[in-house]
This record gives sequence, structure tokens and C-alpha cells, in this order.
Amino acid sequence: MSPKAQNADSTSDEELVRRVQKGDIGAYNLLVVRYQYRVIKIAQKFVSDYADASDIAQEAFIKAYRALPNFRGESSFYTWLYRIVTNAAKNFLETNSKQRSQVDVDDEVLNASSPEALTDRQTPDSIIESEELKKVILKAVSELPNELKEAFMLREIEGLSYEDISEREDVPIGTVRSRIFRARQYIETKMDQFRKG
Repeated sequence: MSPKAQNADSTSDEELVRRVQKGDIGAYNLLVVRYQYRVIKIAQKFVSDYADASDIAQEAFIKAYRALPNFRGESSFYTWLYRIVTNAAKNFLETNSKQRSQVDVDDEVLNASSPEALTDRQTPDSIIESEELKKVILKAVSELPNELKEAFMLREIEGLSYEDISEREDVPIGTVRSRIFRARQYIETKMDQFRKG
């Protein structure tokens, strides 16, 4: 694999954040793809209903998008996003007066977030095309060949390292990188097609 392809495959959260801060919404959609399942899992610690968890996740991604211009990288993007998700979940519970289940959450992490950046609850269509985009992404993932889908899911959903995936799949790391790159490329192409209508 060429160094350019390898570099594109291993695009860091920090690089994607920089691209979003320069106005690249497509880069934000890649972050959504990367973290949507983990964000829903966080939300499900607060609510048992999957639809409610999905709503919380969507709200969190919109809030995160709006707050990104002020993100300075003092923590990792995922840690920062985690704070936003947990705050969105707490707001959801308060708004809907639902029974709160016992949740083990680090209060320091929750209190470290910036409430003033999270007050806007509007949902502009231009930020995330919500359900439609989600369907496009899920369909694109389902269309991937098995070896690409497996590598993509292990990396982006389960958060395994390239080394762990290489060991689990019994293939060289270069093959793992190539598969994940091709999977991301396919998904991004489908997202671009959707955005262009």
C-alpha cells in the first residue's frame, strides 16, 4: 500500500476535527460513522429504549458539531464527545421525566463539560441528515464484502487496534489497513452520493 493510502486509512480523530473546523462537513460524517454505535451504547446506560438512545445520540452529535469550533484538543475527541453524550442523556431524562436507572458515571467527567456550548437544541438539516443518512451508512456497511465489513466493524465499532484485528483475523497488518481503508472509502462514496442527491 502506498504511504498516501496508508495515511488516509489511519486518519486520526484530530485530523478529522481540524477538517471539520475548516468547514468540511464530510469529515464530521466520518466521525459520526466512527463513533455512532459507541455513542448509542453510552446513551443506553441512561435509557433502555433503543429509539430514545438513538435520539440522544443524534442530539449529542449535533451539539458536538456546534461546539467543535471551540474544541482545543485538551482531551481526546472521544473523551470530549463522551461528556456531551452523557449531558444530552441527562437533559433527555429531565425533559421527559423518565425513570433514571442506576448509572456508574464519573461526575468529574460530566462536570468538566461546557454547558454554555450545549444549550442549543435546534436540529438543522444541513448538519446531519439524521435518519436518512443513518440508513445510507447502514446500507453501505451491509453491502461491503465480508472481509471488509469484519475489519471495519472490529476497528470502528469495537475499537480494536490494527494489531488486534491482524491477530484475530490472522492476516498481516497491511491487509487490515487496506481493508479498513477500502471500507471507509466505499461508505464515504455512498455518503457523498446521498448528499449530492
